[in-house]
Amino acid sequence: MGHHDEHENEKEHKHESHAHDHPHLHEHEHHEHDHDEHHHDHEHEHDHGHSHSNNPVIHWLQHLFTPHSHGHQQAALDPNLATDRGMWALKISFAGLIVTAIFQVVIVIISSSVALLADTIHNFSDALTAIPLGFAFWLSRKARNKRYTYGYGRAEDIAGVIIVLMIAYSAFEAIHQAVLRFITPEPITNLGWVAAAAVIGFFGNELVAIFRIKVGKEIGSAALIADGYHARTDGFTSLAVLAGAIGVWLGYPILDPLIGLGIGIAILGIVWHTARDMWHRMMDAVDPELYGEFKHIASHVNGVMDVHSAAVRWVGHRLWGEMHVTVNCKLSVLEGHRIVEEVRHALFHKFHALVEVIVHADPCECDKTIEYHPTAHHQFLSAAD
Repeated sequence: MGHHDEHENEKEHKHESHAHDHPHLHEHEHHEHDHDEHHHDHEHEHDHGHSHSNNPVIHWLQHLFTPHSHGHQQAALDPNLATDRGMWALKISFAGLIVTAIFQVVIVIISSSVALLADTIHNFSDALTAIPLGFAFWLSRKARNKRYTYGYGRAEDIAGVIIVLMIAYSAFEAIHQAVLRFITPEPITNLGWVAAAAVIGFFGNELVAIFRIKVGKEIGSAALIADGYHARTDGFTSLAVLAGAIGVWLGYPILDPLIGLGIGIAILGIVWHTARDMWHRMMDAVDPELYGEFKHIASHVNGVMDVHSAAVRWVGHRLWGEMHVTVNCKLSVLEGHRIVEEVRHALFHKFHALVEVIVHADPCECDKTIEYHPTAHHQFLSAAD
């Protein structure tokens, strides 16, 4: 019974958290927007099967690797929970990269490998990208105010731009090191240890990359996804080190700079892909499918005759939207308002990262003697509509 009560209390707490995100939904209690009465898409994936160990070390490890598993949809509903999940991903990946880099430092000391040294520097650099992104996640917790009326979520996107620049630096550094190898070849000793360090560097970075990209997609953080691709670039650099070591072992030292140059060019491809995504985010671009679904959901609400002038954008890992809906001009203000609230309700339930949506009701223009839009000459109609 106690376990059931805890579950119910937590559901009530999450409902209240959603209400804080969408205050206008709950200013009118008669709308009966009770989440438990609707079978909407975001399932409450509460995993309360945690073992309640009295050992603080075990409890800390459980929280570190399974931080109160709500599932990414539930995380998206609560901006603080999404931020917590992002911070958790940064902590885990930071620890993994630091361990990888420290191991590589030891091998650099015993092998004098310049290539491995460059790879180690890249790994430390990648670990340090957690700092601007962590700061951005922390800043996004701050409440909206009169100056930052949309909040501080854009800091997350700015951090993503910084990470893209760091990826670009890694690419040019890899190309630079390859060119230097052509000019002044460097002998490598302890090839077995160098190869082992390169393999560990690759797997360490790739695991971190998969982890960051996965969590970034779950909470809608383009910056965390970009950071994941940055880790992947360092993994490619590790492969270049491995290929160079194998080339030296086979008696073809020229393979080291050749493969290093190829890896640098491949990293530039990742830079282009990631920079494009960050450009879209900074320019308020969204997936056209998301935009189409945004209008589609509203158009299927009972009483909505048409949807136009719709717009939606990301601010950090949260969505903001607006639209106009056409309703019957014979309806009362209250009836029109209820239709608008149902549109908002449907959108909030479909788009888990949506923090606010402004819906304006326009009357249908069935009476040609009435000027329904006297300020129409001031309006800017999007080409998308």
